[in-house]
Amino acid sequence: MNGIAREELADMLRGLRSGGSFATRRTAPVNDLTIEVRGLGPLRLPVTAAQAKELRLLAHPAKYGRGEQTILDRSVRDTWEVPRSRVKIDKRRWNNTLRPMLDTIRNDLGLPTTSSLKAELHSILVYEPHQFFAPHQDSEKDDQMIGSLVVMLPSNSRGGELVVEHHGESIQYRGSASSLTFVAFYADTRHEVLPLERGYRVVLTYNLMLAGDTTPTKGDAAALATAAELLEKHFEHAPEPRWRGDTQGQDPPDRLVFLLDHQYTERGLRWSQLKGDDTSRADVLRQAAHRAGCETALGHAEIQETWDCYNSGPPPWRHRDWPSRDDDPDHTDFELGDLLDCTVEITPAAGEVSGFDPYVMSAELATSTPSVELTPYDTEYTGYMGNWGNTMDRWYRRAAIVIWPQSRSFAVRS
Repeated sequence: MNGIAREELADMLRGLRSGGSFATRRTAPVNDLTIEVRGLGPLRLPVTAAQAKELRLLAHPAKYGRGEQTILDRSVRDTWEVPRSRVKIDKRRWNNTLRPMLDTIRNDLGLPTTSSLKAELHSILVYEPHQFFAPHQDSEKDDQMIGSLVVMLPSNSRGGELVVEHHGESIQYRGSASSLTFVAFYADTRHEVLPLERGYRVVLTYNLMLAGDTTPTKGDAAALATAAELLEKHFEHAPEPRWRGDTQGQDPPDRLVFLLDHQYTERGLRWSQLKGDDTSRADVLRQAAHRAGCETALGHAEIQETWDCYNSGPPPWRHRDWPSRDDDPDHTDFELGDLLDCTVEITPAAGEVSGFDPYVMSAELATSTPSVELTPYDTEYTGYMGNWGNTMDRWYRRAAIVIWPQSRSFAVRS
């Protein structure tokens, strides 16, 4: 059956892993890091409370990005920022530690050795007691940006842990009193800085830029053969009708749309720049598609799911963005029931084949990670309205691979 073929394909791809994680922590001695701050002079390590207070006088309240906007809201981000223009680092000495560390981070994140990472300094952040940064995602400030790197300078402080979450897994990272602490994570992960309890927390923040190719150098031959066979089955058999008179069940599907796990910028979605487990899955799908006589393209998927929802919190009325996406996009006071509806629209990535139908039918859709396991970028609760309601709409943005037989290329593209 066709439905079984795409589900088997998704299950098989779920087992393909890059061998890396969405975040990593490493430590290093302070010897190679020499920092001068204009207006303060050399920064001594470990950072003393006296120097942190002087550094804070040179800083301004940190803003954060939301889409196209840059916002100052201390209820979301309460910390001090020293701009890069005031910071001078002895790069020759620092590279003795930083360059090998970036290679280690690349391996930890599951990126192949054909790629490399470059760290671009963004700023120095200073946290004083009770300051924090609420859960958020970093804005990818460049098409080459794949993640963020935080270098926690040693200090005598308590609290202020960095918490990184992806696919329901959460990891908490602490600094050190004597060593440099490096924490790197993919830019589309959700993370936060917990309130600092005591002392001062001083960190260097970097944008992680990806160079080279993330395409795996060697594919899994057995997975390749299985994937090609399942693709052929998918395009040979019509799906079972979902109800009497369902026209979707009359003909075999013209496409397979496989949803990837990570988000990418509009121009940053490229075969050579994929992240984490997306790299191995995309490689197998692309090669299997070629073996099965199919074409492939990358695209951006906009997904809306509507779920039965039961509310144990506030009164049941319809309220947009309640709470806001920054405060609690999962609406943890609500319990999801059955999936009532799902719509997926897809647009081609920059430089890819264009012209295919943006609307994806359920018989075309496959994914190794259901969207409900991810964090939505927006939600809307509709309370009970008499004849309808008690539903939760959840919106996601994901990358996707679109596959279609070469024999049907004209129909798919037009």
